[in-house]
Amino acid sequence: MIITAIESLQWAEYPRLLIVRVHTDDGIIGYGETVDKIPGAKGALHGTIAPLMLGQNPLDIEGLWRFVMDNLMYHGYAGAETRALSAVEIALWDIAGKKFNIPLYQLLGGKTRSRIPTYNTCIGFGKIQDYAAWQPESDAGALAKSLIADGIYAMKIWPFDRFSESHFGQYIHPNQIESGLQPIRQIRDAVGSEMEIGIECHFRWNRASIERIARALEPYNILFLEDVIPAVHPDEIKLLSGRTSIPIVGSETLFTRWQLREWLEKHVSQIVMTDPLWTGGIAETRKIASLAETFGVPLVLHNIAGPFCHAACMHLGAHIPNLFFMESVRALYKSYFSIIGDYTPEVTKGTMDVPEGAGLGVNLRPEMLNRLDLTREISEGAGLAGGRRAMGDHWAVEEIR
Repeated sequence: MIITAIESLQWAEYPRLLIVRVHTDDGIIGYGETVDKIPGAKGALHGTIAPLMLGQNPLDIEGLWRFVMDNLMYHGYAGAETRALSAVEIALWDIAGKKFNIPLYQLLGGKTRSRIPTYNTCIGFGKIQDYAAWQPESDAGALAKSLIADGIYAMKIWPFDRFSESHFGQYIHPNQIESGLQPIRQIRDAVGSEMEIGIECHFRWNRASIERIARALEPYNILFLEDVIPAVHPDEIKLLSGRTSIPIVGSETLFTRWQLREWLEKHVSQIVMTDPLWTGGIAETRKIASLAETFGVPLVLHNIAGPFCHAACMHLGAHIPNLFFMESVRALYKSYFSIIGDYTPEVTKGTMDVPEGAGLGVNLRPEMLNRLDLTREISEGAGLAGGRRAMGDHWAVEEIR
């Protein structure tokens, strides 16, 4: 079996999503996905990665990943290129699962859990406006009740972000902290401790400011603070971790195990987070989880994309032993997942079932290929490598650099 074509799909209605289809000569199609909010991943996919993958055996997942990564390393890898590689790598696992007719989690070595704990990131899409529901003019307590009615017992909001703009995150006034606490108080007044609350910070603050915020949050039994300071300042984040009782999470902005190694060695945060669509794919996420496990650190799976990303996270969540939570967004999975694919997750008592079909367990609905808002690009042919060939213990990549 060889890879004959790599295809990208984007729809104007869902502009952040880049769906990737990897075609093989025996008719199996693997699906992957990444986020292309800031354009670049599609260019890397067709301009750099597809020529290296075409003509290769899709079951050689580890070897192909390393072959491509070795080439990406020459000009810097941790950006659009790795996002594109992630999408293709996920599709290769989907092909393998379909080839052997078993779910992805079985290919990884089986389950450590049957249900995946999840929290809801409160953004809005279409008719489900969870973002507007926790804004100052709304009642976050009513949102919490709505989530609980849907079986969701943990939620994430970012009520302090809006105050970072005036001072570039260098200062926050006590009155602004009081305003930021409003939705948290509403949640606690409405449902008490039945709802876990995570606070996203989008790395907008310096340590002096985020410490002030953390002190104000401590009485509310917060689940975590996420991306408190840009990940390029691990020592500052570590200092913060030692000054608050709230666990710190970071960071999906660190790509591959190599960028997370120092983070773990320095014990920067109590919880790590990574995204299979960004950090290199399925196998790289499993390696990151294993690395974190050796330090006794739990892992959050970052997941704010489409049905293929969600399915990949579900399989990984079932497999890795040190899972803390998997992120999910009901505004997305209850609106367009069933339009794009044949899988829609459901939440029961704060957890989700794992897809049981072959590979990812989700496929594209055929009508999506006929939509007028579709932008479709395909790379096909023999590829630049002309069939990868071994030279001792190394791959011959010089000829295509």
